Amino acid sequence: LLHSCCGPCSSYVIEYLSSYFHITVFYYNPNISPYEEYHKRVEEQKRFLTAITPPNPVRFLEGEYTPDCFFEMAKGMENLMEGGERCFRCYELRLRETAKTAKEKSFDYFTTTLSVSPYKNAQKLNEIGGKLSKEYEIPYLYSDFKKKNGYLRSIQLSKQYGLYRQNYCGCVFSIQKDM
Repeated sequence: LLHSCCGPCSSYVIEYLSSYFHITVFYYNPNISPYEEYHKRVEEQKRFLTAITPPNPVRFLEGEYTPDCFFEMAKGMENLMEGGERCFRCYELRLRETAKTAKEKSFDYFTTTLSVSPYKNAQKLNEIGGKLSKEYEIPYLYSDFKKKNGYLRSIQLSKQYGLYRQNYCGCVFSIQKDM
């Protein structure tokens, strides 16, 4: 089960992992605001999946859009800098739902596309994934997909498929930072 934050970040990860696995892309991102942006990103993810011909099957599963749980998690951390504790807790929120879903649906592994971004902390993602792996008793696929030109390849694939590349992570706090 591959948690995906967006089509562009998933592009290289799917290209790489689909040589080894049958993948279900799990789109769970309650952090994305406003709803129109969430909807645009989920539709772009679906469009990308219909445009590719991977070596092994890739399916799509959309999680529930629950922005209230993100805002509850972020309470008291609204003014923290991007890339800090609020982001780490957001990683955990999304990875927890991924691990839970992977366990419930009997997947062999779970992981996330988040580590392809140079703005995301792969070490922290792997730490959280490892912790949740033990908690839910399902293997986590440790990764740093930005390595070996993974991020560069995601940019190339985004251009090739004409993917919408957003200019903020998705949460309202990152929008405010850019204004």
